[in-house]
Amino acid sequence: MGERLMRIGEVAERTGLSLRTIRHYEDVGVVAPSGRSMGGFRLYTEAEVRRLALVRRMRPLGFCLEDVKALLDLLARLPDGGGPLPESDEEAHEELVERLRGYWVEADARCEDLRRELARAEDFARTLHGQLARMLEAADAAGAADTGAAR
Repeated sequence: MGERLMRIGEVAERTGLSLRTIRHYEDVGVVAPSGRSMGGFRLYTEAEVRRLALVRRMRPLGFCLEDVKALLDLLARLPDGGGPLPESDEEAHEELVERLRGYWVEADARCEDLRRELARAEDFARTLHGQLARMLEAADAAGAADTGAAR
């Protein structure tokens, strides 16, 4: 019995990507459907969904498509289950480790940039909230004064 296949709509729902984005990723070679239904609909496996979910998580970090593809190809070379790499080719092992470390360092730096940007955005939102609160308090005070004068 084969692996369950999903149509593109279900994949879009599960990954949070639009149909158009998934098709674009197919066009540029980031992901490929495992097959097509009798009606010609794209069919994806759980592995393709995981691949697209990873791409979705990389997008906010600003990685270009070439980086996305290179990292996905690198991850595909790693053993399933996160176990150690075969030690038969020490040079290839070291290259994979260094390349993966490079992506990790870059992702970590970009996350830090996003944290700083988020802190600035939250500060701005607090400023707006404070200004709105002062305006509403002033309006309430003016309304109370008008009510008191009318008595």
